[in-house]
Amino acid sequence: MLKDIRAIVTEPVVLSPDNPAAEETNTNWFGAPPHERISLSADEVVAAFEEAAVALRRRVTGDGHRGTATFYVWHDTVAGQLRCSAGTRKPSDLPFQVDYRVTEDLRAIVVEFLEDRAPGAIVWGELEPVPFPDDPETEPGLAVWAYDLTPFGR
Repeated sequence: MLKDIRAIVTEPVVLSPDNPAAEETNTNWFGAPPHERISLSADEVVAAFEEAAVALRRRVTGDGHRGTATFYVWHDTVAGQLRCSAGTRKPSDLPFQVDYRVTEDLRAIVVEFLEDRAPGAIVWGELEPVPFPDDPETEPGLAVWAYDLTPFGR
């Protein structure tokens, strides 16, 4: 999985603010069965994503992109995957169909993925009540780590 994460920097990156649908090709997903997840550490997965983000920023800058660009990572619990993408939207305007919140804690997202022992399924005994939106202890929405790919010097 680490090799696959690092390999995203070798794939084409479509940055097209006039055609957001074209940017969907930038989405990658990574899954691993529970026995493989046990052998991965959160720190090495976080490091792979951070390395990829830095390399993508250099690449976007080298390609001459002049507008906003963001690389972002989230855990898709329904699919049991870590996902990442890049696009020309700001972190506050990412193309999710659900409520999300931008977080600086990539490690928490990775840990949630690594500790998922039933990827893509919810064990009946582990069902949790849906929190009320006004509960002060609950942070609503999908956690998304965002990294600014905007070229340096802008």
